[in-house]
Amino acid sequence: MKIHTLDLGFKNLDHTIAAFVLEGPSGLVLVETGPYSTFPNLEKALEAKGWSPASISHVFVSHIHFDHAGAAWAMARRGARIYVHPRGLPHLASPERLYNSARMIYGDAMDTLWGAMESIPESQLFAPAHGETIDAGGLQFTAWFTPGHAVHHIAWEAALPGSPADTHVLFTGDVAGVRIDAQRVVPPCPPPDINIEDWLASIQLLRELPVPTLYLTHFGKITNKAEHLNDLANRLVAWANWMKPYAENQIPTEEIVPAFENFVRKELESAGISGVELERYEAANPAYMSVAGLLRYWNKKQSAA
Repeated sequence: MKIHTLDLGFKNLDHTIAAFVLEGPSGLVLVETGPYSTFPNLEKALEAKGWSPASISHVFVSHIHFDHAGAAWAMARRGARIYVHPRGLPHLASPERLYNSARMIYGDAMDTLWGAMESIPESQLFAPAHGETIDAGGLQFTAWFTPGHAVHHIAWEAALPGSPADTHVLFTGDVAGVRIDAQRVVPPCPPPDINIEDWLASIQLLRELPVPTLYLTHFGKITNKAEHLNDLANRLVAWANWMKPYAENQIPTEEIVPAFENFVRKELESAGISGVELERYEAANPAYMSVAGLLRYWNKKQSAA
């Protein structure tokens, strides 16, 4: 099983959004598609290896956020079957609500950031059960439901049939965080589904799986799984706790955003991250989106109390 990490060049930055091609004994498999805005870059990356989107019959997405599945429809148009969480499938079949909700957030930047999102015939969509294994390209993909970042999130375990667990890999979407160039891991917390308790439970599931290697969409291969997940869990709790008093005191969002941006920037700078490296982190995980997601999380908890 050979894994190729394709850099999609999001916002003209490298090491920000990845897609992965797996060479199996009987074909190619794609994990993640990136947004449709970077689909030309995906095509070029495939062409550089002698392939095309039509070479790929199976596409596995971690969840339906645009940076992970925004170009799934374009792969389906070229014949691929798309594998997605059951709660995400209806939104890929009929993406109007998802797309229009995002446009309310991004406005005129929607087209340049994410590009179009069109419907996928349900005959080309498949939603697995938790723990279900799918054969594709001569490889086996096991779906692990991992909510917390999104209710429709799957971490995909990939392996050659019959291979030992220590040769398996796990494509983690966003549940294992954002960590660019093996630097600091941070939790992406956009609305509307952030749930700290669910996310910590999902991190624990990843710990317990006997799979040593993670592949992050933002960005690349992680081999120190235990340390990485411990750092992520600690930072997720720290970010949530930072936001709690702002939510409790109903501080206006426009006042929270610059304070949180400064908080995150100082965290990253303390790890030696600066310049274009900061740009990559902000492109992959905009701080203002985490403000919205974490505020929504605390507001839900207060309403339920």
